[in-house]
Amino acid sequence: MTSTPNILWAVTRTRVDYPQAVATMEARVADIASGKAPETVWLLEHPPLYTAGTSANDADLVDPGRFPVYRTGRGGQFTYHGPGQRVAYVMLDTRRHGGGTPDLRRFVYDLEEWLITALAAFNVKGERREGRIGIWVAGHTSEDKIAAIGIRVRRGISYHGISFNVDPDLSHFTGIVPCGIREHGVTSLVALGRPVTMYDADVALRAAFEEVFAWPTFEGDMKLPLVADMAAS
Repeated sequence: MTSTPNILWAVTRTRVDYPQAVATMEARVADIASGKAPETVWLLEHPPLYTAGTSANDADLVDPGRFPVYRTGRGGQFTYHGPGQRVAYVMLDTRRHGGGTPDLRRFVYDLEEWLITALAAFNVKGERREGRIGIWVAGHTSEDKIAAIGIRVRRGISYHGISFNVDPDLSHFTGIVPCGIREHGVTSLVALGRPVTMYDADVALRAAFEEVFAWPTFEGDMKLPLVADMAAS
């Protein structure tokens, strides 16, 4: 493993196609595992699309022709990604939590705590729910999901990560049953009356990450593969 204790914090301001993001993550995970690159948290936005995790039920794809659909190796079911949603891909050594062996339960708990802490910066109370993945916001008569989590681990290194609804078009979620849960909806910071920009969300996410994980971060860039490189891989 790399001897660098700090975490690379990279933000891509242009929208990244999903296959390009996956190719970038897989290359970075291999480099982290071999000690060639530091652990990385990569923040980005995608164009509108749906992804299906390893537990996805095809019946939950309500409108298959609406946006591109990508089958992916992360855990979980169907989810939506698109503009106004901050996606954070976490390429981290899960063995930091287990004294040399992965402690995935603790790792997912800390991802949840990271989101809850970031939401608190905007005076929003994020909550866990027994038997459900992600972070929820309770209202007077209902509750809605504001952030999703789905990871995969290879050679002890996590990838994929979290999605955090800042100001996406919430109607785009109607093309799927998000995470297979029909009885609850989705929401965002802006829908909750918080006039939050993506920059505001990024600042809160970084501060919350350093607080929860107690790992310092440093800024840097992610090198995206060329389309030709992706086709050859």
